Formats: sequence, C-alpha cells, structure tokens
Amino acid sequence: MSRPSQQLRADALAIWQASVDAVRSDTLVRQHLQVTGDQLDLAGEFIDLRRIRRIVVVGAGKAGTGMAAGVEQALGPELLAAKNVTGWINVPADCVRELDSIHVHAARPAGVNEPTSDGVAGTRKIMQLVESLQDSDLCICLISGGGSALLPAPAPGITLEAKQQITRFLSGAGANIRELNTVRKQLSQVKGGGLALAATAGQLVTLIISDVLGDPLEFIASGPTVPDETTPADALEVLDRYAARKADLDESVWTFLERAEPNASKPSWPAGRIRNVVIGNLAVAVDAAGAAAERLGYDFVMQAATELEGTADSIGHQLASMASQMRREDGPECLITGGEPIVKLAPPDQRGSGGRNQQLVLAALDKCLREAGSGGRSALRGIVLLSGGTDGEDGPTDAAGAIADQELVDRMFAAGMSPDTYLRRNDAYNFFHPLHGLIHTGPTHTNVCDVRVLVVDRT
Repeated sequence: MSRPSQQLRADALAIWQASVDAVRSDTLVRQHLQVTGDQLDLAGEFIDLRRIRRIVVVGAGKAGTGMAAGVEQALGPELLAAKNVTGWINVPADCVRELDSIHVHAARPAGVNEPTSDGVAGTRKIMQLVESLQDSDLCICLISGGGSALLPAPAPGITLEAKQQITRFLSGAGANIRELNTVRKQLSQVKGGGLALAATAGQLVTLIISDVLGDPLEFIASGPTVPDETTPADALEVLDRYAARKADLDESVWTFLERAEPNASKPSWPAGRIRNVVIGNLAVAVDAAGAAAERLGYDFVMQAATELEGTADSIGHQLASMASQMRREDGPECLITGGEPIVKLAPPDQRGSGGRNQQLVLAALDKCLREAGSGGRSALRGIVLLSGGTDGEDGPTDAAGAIADQELVDRMFAAGMSPDTYLRRNDAYNFFHPLHGLIHTGPTHTNVCDVRVLVVDRT
C-alpha cells in the first residue's frame, strides 16, 4: 500500500494524538470515580457516603484542572452541595479555568518549570485545607506530572531562591527525574509524604497520573502522599555526582542536608487511612497509539520504556537507524515508543530554545542527513518521525514537540539551513519553527511522558 508524504504525516500525527486522547485526565478520573446511590466507588474501594461529612479535593500537576473537572463531573451537583465539596489545585497558569467547587490556582507561569512564590502560596492553602479535616471527612488528592515544581514548601532554613537554583542547576546538568526529586524531597515540607502526614481526614485517596517511567510512586511529583525512602545523604550524593559544590549555589542547601540527623526517626506512617492509585501512565498512551496505527492499516511494533532513558540525541540516533532499516526491509511500517530522555544543556550564554522532544527529532534528522546519499536531499523520502510531550509542553517553549518529513528536508535545503549548529546549542525550536516542523497543541491537561511515532512507506 503506497502512502504519499502528506498521508504519512497525517497518520503519524493521528497516531500520536490517539495516545494523548487515551490519557485525558477528566476521562481517567471518571473511570475511577463513580457514584451509585449512597456508595462512592473510588478506584475500586466502596465508601459509604452516609458516613462522610465533607469531601475536600487537593493536588498539583499539569493534569490538575482536568482531573478536578473529572471529580466534579463524577460527583454531580447534588453531591457537591451535600458534602460541601471544596478544594485547591496548583497548576500552570495556562491550565487555569473556573470550576464549580474546586479552586484552580496558577502556581507558576506557562513554560517555567520551577517553583515560584505563587506556588508556595498555593501550597500553603492546600496544607491549611488538609490540616482542617476531621475523621469523618474524605480527602481526594490529585497528583500528576509537573507536581514537584507546582507544590513547593521549602524546608525551614531553605529559601525559595535556593530551591530554584538547585532545580535549574540539576536540570541543566542533565539530572534525571529521580535524581531531581531525591533532592527536592529532602528540601521540602510537603514532598516525600509531607502532605499525607499533615492531613487529618479519616481517609485520603490519591489518584495519580504518572509521568515517571515504571510508575515509582515516591518519585511522581516527589511523592507528597507516599512514604519517603530517601535520605539527606542520598540528596548529597546526587549533588556531588554533578559537582554542585563547584557551582555558585546557596550554601544553605549543604548546611541543611549535612546537619540533618542521619538516623532521626520519621513520623509513623498512617498506612490504614492512605491509599495511592495510578489511574493513567505511559503504557496506556502507547497502547492507544498502537490501536490507532492498526486502524490506519499499519503493521506496527510498540514499546513503553519502564527504565530511565539516555540522552535525547542518542534516542534520536537510534530512531534514525530504525527508520533506515524499516525503509529497506520487510516488517513493521510503524514504530511507536514512549519514554523520557534527558538533555544536557549548552552553557546559558550559548543556549537557544527547545525541549527534549525537539532535540530528539533534530538529532534523528541530523543522522539521517549524514548517512543519506546525494548530499542528504532525499534523507527522509518515505519516512516521517515525530516526538511529542503528552502534556503539550516541551521545555520552555509553546510547542509539544516536532515532526520531520521529506517536505521539511526540502524546505531546509531551500532555506540553506543545517541541523548541526542548532543541535549543539539546544536551539531546535528555532530550527523547526521556520520549517513548519513544530507540533502545537496547547495544554492537554494530562502528562505521561513522551510518545514517539515513526512511519515509513517502502514504495
């Protein structure tokens, strides 16, 4: 079956969009929160609503608005009123919208993935809410990717500016999400189970949309309702791994971590009244993308990473090699993968604009150009490759990711452009923007890492 370039591009985008649609946050919540008479089915556990005085909904994450909307839809107006449902959710500014009972708070600007004073103020409101509850109350916590930056509560002696410095430094040095959150938890009053320990409700159920490979609960949004298994020594080890002491960072971080009692007893964990449930993750998204590929008539293979990945450049090179092989040999015509690579950033004075998905696609394009004959002018003939963040946000840009095909290659040559210098300075956005290679979705109100789609035509 022959597919022209325009059809390949449309199909790749449709397959990727199916992955995002499958993890829509409001839909996932409604699948796990249903009311029948006086019974509330909350993620498989039935709760007698007649024994619940009040329901409070709190949380943080890029999917927070959609999740909160899903809660309101599932409960319905009568129950919202009868149980005096209130709540507070911290989200990025471009995700804010007004809901009936739950307040949605702009805890950081769009595209700025670090803690802010607005986030601190919102977290204070959340803690006040959960500390006001009684044993007859139910607390529903909604957690999704991005929650670490959106739920800041610096530990005593640690300033917000110090946490911002650490976040910027580790992100720029190429630290992965587990390393970042190991440090964040030790410098916070709310992460690492702090929210759960503060909550005084009789029951606390956390619904989680996972953006961490393998779904380790303690690292998703730094685990505000999960026991902390890391220590100050673990955080110091991460900082030493990236030579953080040589950087111009706030000394209060080392002072705080080094003075922490290594064997200090932690508060007893109230396991009987706390439950954490993952309701959506990368595997759900990749499975949906595979189903879409099948509907479109492709033979396909798919894989959702469960372990930490390498760099965006290395993953891009691997996909470029797969594209070349799939183009030449019989077998699948579509490859779907999911994961979350890291990017080691160029120095600030050289750095451009982009994100890991854009960097990955640019690295793949660069490899295809270098290995193609005829000066690379037909490097992507019969090939379309895209990578996009399911949250609609790729780095500090307004794009979800990027897509490359032969038409983009033609425009690149006509414009006299080359990927290599853009790659070195992490400037993929400014490469793809004039070539119409960016994927724009706006906030998707979900977040389960990244999905990549490669499709080929062998004719």
